[in-house]
Amino acid sequence: QGQLEESGGGLVQPGGSLTLSCVAPSIIFDGNAWGWYRQAPGAQRDLVASIGSRGRSRYADSVKGRFTISRDSTKSTLYLHMSSLKPEDTAAYYCNLNPPGPYWGQGTQVTVSS
Repeated sequence: QGQLEESGGGLVQPGGSLTLSCVAPSIIFDGNAWGWYRQAPGAQRDLVASIGSRGRSRYADSVKGRFTISRDSTKSTLYLHMSSLKPEDTAAYYCNLNPPGPYWGQGTQVTVSS
């Protein structure tokens, strides 16, 4: 599967915005569906947004209307633009294939707090 590199997390106030990025190996990026997953402390890792190889996107109900997933094949990069952030969005965010492969990146931490 190769290395996945997530970035863009940080501390943001409620109502704020962040954009996460994930660089994937080009050999597996094109032609595959991808997803953003998140895991809060003590919770399971859940899929919050996915995008197909042709760009069709789907979202968990908890983020619908607030998060936007996109992909750039020229850069083998997956994005997640998050707006109207809530404290319950606090989690480590990961990218992976959808369904996920066996290897995960380090993730990027998003903390929503005043």
